[in-house]
Amino acid sequence: MGTDVFLANETEPRGASSPTLEGKQVLFDGAKRDRDPYVGDLAVAALTSYLSHDFAEATRNVLEDLAMHQRTDGWIPPASINNYTLPLFDYPLWWVVSSVDLVMYTGNTSYAETYWDTLVSVLDEYYPSNTNNATGLLDKNADMGYGDYAFLPRSGPVTYYNALYVHALSYASQLAESLGRNDDASRWSSRAVAVGNALLSNNFDGSVGAFYDGGPCPGGDAGTFCNVHAQDGNAIAILAGVTDDKTAAEILDYWQNATSQVYGNAFYDSSVLSPGDQFNERVYAFISYFEIAARFVTPGKASSAFDEIRRLYGWMATHDPYITQWEGIGPNGTAYEGGFTSMAHGWSTGIVPLLTSYVLGVKPETPGFQTWRICPVVDGGGLTWARGDVPTPKGKIGISWERKDAQSGLMFVLETETPKESSGVVCVPTLGLENPKIYMDGTPLTLSTGQTQDWVSVNVTGGKHTFTVES
Repeated sequence: MGTDVFLANETEPRGASSPTLEGKQVLFDGAKRDRDPYVGDLAVAALTSYLSHDFAEATRNVLEDLAMHQRTDGWIPPASINNYTLPLFDYPLWWVVSSVDLVMYTGNTSYAETYWDTLVSVLDEYYPSNTNNATGLLDKNADMGYGDYAFLPRSGPVTYYNALYVHALSYASQLAESLGRNDDASRWSSRAVAVGNALLSNNFDGSVGAFYDGGPCPGGDAGTFCNVHAQDGNAIAILAGVTDDKTAAEILDYWQNATSQVYGNAFYDSSVLSPGDQFNERVYAFISYFEIAARFVTPGKASSAFDEIRRLYGWMATHDPYITQWEGIGPNGTAYEGGFTSMAHGWSTGIVPLLTSYVLGVKPETPGFQTWRICPVVDGGGLTWARGDVPTPKGKIGISWERKDAQSGLMFVLETETPKESSGVVCVPTLGLENPKIYMDGTPLTLSTGQTQDWVSVNVTGGKHTFTVES
């Protein structure tokens, strides 16, 4: 990651110099190329910054600056490049997601209050103005000239844009509810359900068990679907709750079979959109983060999440320069744009939030981890233990779990330490046992019907607690 002071003579040369950023700490995309803070990258890079360094100033500076440059129609620029005019269609949604992340991870509710109208304008003005009333889906006009994170030549009711819209609406609704803005919460959650249902009805390709990319092939007629599928829309649709577990598993199975490379999973199953660019051999760790997360949240798919982690991050760790995260990986595992590739890119650091959010299992439920969930994934990766601390505004959340090598008796121990003023839910895995004996601080828990499938959810207050599972 490139956290540094924004200086006019050390940033992106294409009109990115900005007096409103000058002298401030920012989170650059890359240390050299893309030396400009793009908001889409913050969806991963900011989480890495919060979790590894407990540092939010650089992210907040970027989000605030982009909010100050919002257009009257609600659109938010992706970065300062081209004097805040680079036309990307998806990045206002990433501004929403990253803004909610900032408040959830840092507890900075004053930021939310200051820029609430900005967020409302994105969700209630800009994207509704680009919605097809007949389908209920976002529909990007081919004449708009707007791209996305990879400047892809796609238009129409693209699955990625709509899945990301559902995710942003749902996440903003969660924040709104925690802040007592119930009307906003209700409106956005209802719209998220409606858009998600429309996406499932219109864009799902039952012949392969995955969502179409959602637009025409190059030169094709508007309103037609090219026979191609993309990692971004399929992964984010799962995370956004568009699919049920069965459909999610179908998507992930298809994606593993269709796109698996020794260096990760490709972001398209075909290169038909741009034949010379070999999309079906290109891997973006940025988008793979969401696919791996989708595997962790889909029952029975954790082993494939660990497999993808080992292929993707293992490849970068064992190839020159060995210690950084690449912007993109091309055919045969090479840097996807040769010498022009950023080899230290913040959006590729998803291994940090993946291990924290799923292997340790820690996520905030309300601003500043006032309430939280601790739901570690303990199956599928061959792991026998995990241990780590997660910074929060009121002190660390410490997690330690260990599987015991026993055929009977003590099978599993989970120790949690959380700020005393907080509370949350701990998911205690049942390890596939038919009648597990589960204890909290030495006291047996009474299991209700249906709780013994995968885990037992326990409501707890802050402090130190020990959970054990016995056969």
